[in-house]
Amino acid sequence: MRKKLLIILSILILAACVVEPIVKRASPDIHQQQTDKIHTAVKPLLQQGDWIVTRGYHATDTLVVNATGMPISHVGVYDSENNTVIEAEGKGIHTTSLIDFIDKSHRILIIRPRWSTPERSEIAVAKARALVGQDYDFLGTIGINSSNRFYCSELAVDIYKDWRDPSEKIPAVIKPGELYLWGSMIYDSKPRNECCDPHRITR
Repeated sequence: MRKKLLIILSILILAACVVEPIVKRASPDIHQQQTDKIHTAVKPLLQQGDWIVTRGYHATDTLVVNATGMPISHVGVYDSENNTVIEAEGKGIHTTSLIDFIDKSHRILIIRPRWSTPERSEIAVAKARALVGQDYDFLGTIGINSSNRFYCSELAVDIYKDWRDPSEKIPAVIKPGELYLWGSMIYDSKPRNECCDPHRITR
Protein backbone atom coordinates (compact mmCIF):
# COMPACT_ATOMS: atom_id res chain seq x y z
CA MET A 1 0.00 0.00 0.00
CA ARG A 2 2.81 2.37 0.91
CA LYS A 3 4.56 1.58 -2.37
CA LYS A 4 1.39 2.40 -4.34
CA LEU A 5 1.04 5.73 -2.54
CA LEU A 6 4.65 6.60 -3.36
CA ILE A 7 4.05 5.77 -7.04
CA ILE A 8 0.91 7.96 -7.16
CA LEU A 9 2.75 10.80 -5.42
CA SER A 10 5.62 10.51 -7.90
CA ILE A 11 3.22 10.68 -10.85
CA LEU A 12 1.56 13.81 -9.46
CA ILE A 13 4.93 15.46 -8.86
CA LEU A 14 6.08 14.65 -12.41
CA ALA A 15 2.80 15.93 -13.81
CA ALA A 16 3.26 19.22 -11.98
CA CYS A 17 6.71 19.56 -13.58
CA VAL A 18 5.40 19.46 -17.15
CA VAL A 19 2.45 21.84 -16.75
CA GLU A 20 1.96 25.21 -15.11
CA PRO A 21 0.36 24.21 -11.78
CA ILE A 22 -1.31 27.61 -11.40
CA VAL A 23 -1.92 30.40 -13.91
CA LYS A 24 -2.91 33.94 -13.01
CA ARG A 25 -4.51 36.77 -14.93
CA ALA A 26 -2.46 39.79 -15.89
CA SER A 27 -3.61 43.23 -14.77
CA PRO A 28 -7.15 44.06 -15.97
CA ASP A 29 -6.05 46.32 -18.84
CA ILE A 30 -3.45 43.86 -20.16
CA HIS A 31 -5.86 40.93 -19.74
CA GLN A 32 -8.46 42.80 -21.80
CA GLN A 33 -5.92 43.49 -24.55
CA GLN A 34 -5.01 39.81 -24.60
CA THR A 35 -8.67 38.78 -24.76
CA ASP A 36 -9.34 41.14 -27.66
CA LYS A 37 -6.30 39.85 -29.57
CA ILE A 38 -7.33 36.20 -29.17
CA HIS A 39 -10.95 36.99 -30.07
CA THR A 40 -9.83 38.73 -33.27
CA ALA A 41 -7.74 35.69 -34.18
CA VAL A 42 -10.31 32.96 -33.47
CA LYS A 43 -13.54 34.53 -34.72
CA PRO A 44 -12.82 34.07 -38.48
CA LEU A 45 -11.59 30.51 -37.93
CA LEU A 46 -14.45 29.09 -35.88
CA GLN A 47 -17.14 26.95 -37.48
CA GLN A 48 -20.36 25.51 -36.14
CA GLY A 49 -19.69 22.60 -33.79
CA ASP A 50 -15.98 23.23 -33.31
CA TRP A 51 -14.48 22.38 -29.94
CA ILE A 52 -12.95 25.33 -28.11
CA VAL A 53 -10.46 23.70 -25.77
CA THR A 54 -8.92 25.78 -23.00
CA ARG A 55 -6.78 26.18 -19.92
CA GLY A 56 -8.82 28.17 -17.45
CA TYR A 57 -8.11 30.10 -14.27
CA HIS A 58 -10.64 28.47 -11.95
CA ALA A 59 -9.62 26.15 -9.12
CA THR A 60 -11.22 23.21 -10.94
CA ASP A 61 -9.09 23.99 -14.01
CA THR A 62 -6.01 23.81 -11.81
CA LEU A 63 -7.24 20.50 -10.39
CA VAL A 64 -7.78 18.98 -13.85
CA VAL A 65 -4.38 20.14 -15.11
CA ASN A 66 -2.49 18.77 -12.13
CA ALA A 67 -4.48 15.51 -12.04
CA THR A 68 -4.01 14.75 -15.76
CA GLY A 69 -0.54 16.20 -16.27
CA MET A 70 -1.87 18.01 -19.37
CA PRO A 71 -1.87 21.79 -19.90
CA ILE A 72 -5.57 21.76 -20.89
CA SER A 73 -8.54 21.77 -18.52
CA HIS A 74 -11.87 22.46 -20.26
CA VAL A 75 -13.80 22.44 -23.54
CA GLY A 76 -16.95 23.98 -24.94
CA VAL A 77 -18.88 23.54 -28.21
CA TYR A 78 -19.14 26.56 -30.49
CA ASP A 79 -22.62 27.64 -31.61
CA SER A 80 -22.01 29.97 -34.54
CA GLU A 81 -25.65 30.94 -34.95
CA ASN A 82 -25.71 32.52 -31.50
CA ASN A 83 -21.98 33.25 -31.17
CA THR A 84 -21.99 31.34 -27.91
CA VAL A 85 -20.19 28.38 -26.37
CA ILE A 86 -22.18 25.50 -24.89
CA GLU A 87 -20.28 24.10 -21.94
CA ALA A 88 -20.70 21.75 -19.00
CA GLU A 89 -19.40 23.01 -15.65
CA GLY A 90 -20.22 22.27 -12.03
CA LYS A 91 -23.35 24.41 -12.25
CA GLY A 92 -24.59 22.33 -15.19
CA ILE A 93 -24.78 22.68 -18.96
CA HIS A 94 -25.15 26.30 -20.00
CA THR A 95 -24.18 28.84 -22.65
CA THR A 96 -21.51 31.52 -22.47
CA SER A 97 -20.81 34.29 -24.97
CA LEU A 98 -17.69 33.68 -27.04
CA ILE A 99 -15.93 36.77 -25.69
CA ASP A 100 -16.64 35.77 -22.07
CA PHE A 101 -15.45 32.22 -22.74
CA ILE A 102 -12.18 33.59 -24.11
CA ASP A 103 -11.90 36.04 -21.22
CA LYS A 104 -11.87 33.24 -18.66
CA SER A 105 -9.28 31.21 -20.59
CA HIS A 106 -5.50 31.39 -20.30
CA ARG A 107 -5.07 29.46 -23.55
CA ILE A 108 -7.45 28.70 -26.43
CA LEU A 109 -7.32 25.88 -28.96
CA ILE A 110 -9.77 25.26 -31.78
CA ILE A 111 -10.20 21.59 -32.64
CA ARG A 112 -12.51 20.51 -35.44
CA PRO A 113 -14.05 17.10 -34.69
CA ARG A 114 -13.14 14.43 -37.23
CA TRP A 115 -16.82 13.52 -37.56
CA SER A 116 -17.98 17.03 -38.43
CA THR A 117 -19.44 18.23 -41.70
CA PRO A 118 -21.65 21.33 -42.06
CA GLU A 119 -24.79 19.20 -41.89
CA ARG A 120 -23.62 17.00 -39.01
CA SER A 121 -22.39 19.96 -36.99
CA GLU A 122 -25.81 21.64 -37.21
CA ILE A 123 -27.39 18.51 -35.77
CA ALA A 124 -24.68 18.12 -33.12
CA VAL A 125 -25.05 21.71 -31.92
CA ALA A 126 -28.83 21.32 -31.82
CA LYS A 127 -28.28 18.31 -29.53
CA ALA A 128 -26.03 20.38 -27.30
CA ARG A 129 -28.57 23.21 -27.15
CA ALA A 130 -31.26 20.73 -26.11
CA LEU A 131 -29.09 19.67 -23.15
CA VAL A 132 -28.75 23.18 -21.73
CA GLY A 133 -30.11 23.12 -18.19
CA GLN A 134 -29.08 19.51 -17.51
CA ASP A 135 -26.90 18.74 -14.49
CA TYR A 136 -23.14 18.20 -14.56
CA ASP A 137 -21.93 14.60 -14.64
CA PHE A 138 -19.65 14.51 -11.59
CA LEU A 139 -19.50 10.70 -11.51
CA GLY A 140 -18.69 10.63 -15.22
CA THR A 141 -15.32 12.18 -14.46
CA ILE A 142 -14.36 8.89 -12.78
CA GLY A 143 -15.92 6.65 -15.43
CA ILE A 144 -19.45 6.17 -14.03
CA ASN A 145 -21.35 7.76 -16.90
CA SER A 146 -24.94 8.97 -16.97
CA SER A 147 -27.21 9.01 -20.00
CA ASN A 148 -28.50 12.55 -19.44
CA ARG A 149 -25.68 14.30 -17.56
CA PHE A 150 -22.34 15.34 -19.02
CA TYR A 151 -18.98 16.75 -18.05
CA CYS A 152 -17.31 19.08 -20.54
CA SER A 153 -15.36 16.73 -22.83
CA GLU A 154 -18.01 14.01 -22.55
CA LEU A 155 -20.56 16.49 -23.93
CA ALA A 156 -18.21 17.55 -26.75
CA VAL A 157 -17.72 13.98 -27.96
CA ASP A 158 -21.21 12.61 -27.25
CA ILE A 159 -23.03 15.04 -29.55
CA TYR A 160 -21.16 13.45 -32.48
CA LYS A 161 -21.74 9.82 -31.45
CA ASP A 162 -24.14 9.11 -34.35
CA TRP A 163 -21.26 9.44 -36.82
CA ARG A 164 -18.52 7.62 -34.96
CA ASP A 165 -17.16 4.41 -36.42
CA PRO A 166 -18.02 1.48 -34.10
CA SER A 167 -14.35 0.48 -34.16
CA GLU A 168 -13.29 3.80 -32.63
CA LYS A 169 -12.32 3.34 -29.01
CA ILE A 170 -13.55 6.18 -26.81
CA PRO A 171 -12.30 5.88 -23.22
CA ALA A 172 -14.69 5.85 -20.27
CA VAL A 173 -13.16 9.12 -19.10
CA ILE A 174 -12.39 11.63 -21.86
CA LYS A 175 -9.71 14.14 -20.89
CA PRO A 176 -9.93 17.63 -22.44
CA GLY A 177 -6.22 17.43 -23.22
CA GLU A 178 -6.79 14.35 -25.41
CA LEU A 179 -9.47 15.77 -27.70
CA TYR A 180 -6.91 16.37 -30.46
CA LEU A 181 -6.98 12.57 -30.94
CA TRP A 182 -10.48 12.91 -32.43
CA GLY A 183 -10.08 16.06 -34.44
CA SER A 184 -7.85 18.48 -36.33
CA MET A 185 -6.06 21.35 -34.65
CA ILE A 186 -7.11 24.62 -36.29
CA TYR A 187 -5.62 27.15 -33.89
CA ASP A 188 -3.57 27.41 -30.71
CA SER A 189 -3.23 30.78 -29.01
CA LYS A 190 -0.47 29.51 -26.70
CA PRO A 191 -0.55 30.71 -23.07
CA ARG A 192 -1.33 34.40 -22.74
CA ASN A 193 2.07 35.25 -21.29
CA GLU A 194 3.65 33.85 -24.47
CA CYS A 195 1.28 35.05 -27.17
CA CYS A 196 -0.27 38.26 -26.01
CA ASP A 197 1.70 40.03 -23.29
CA PRO A 198 2.47 43.54 -24.59
CA HIS A 199 5.32 43.81 -22.08
CA ARG A 200 7.03 40.61 -23.23
CA ILE A 201 10.14 41.16 -25.31
CA THR A 202 10.55 38.70 -28.18
CA ARG A 203 13.81 38.15 -30.06
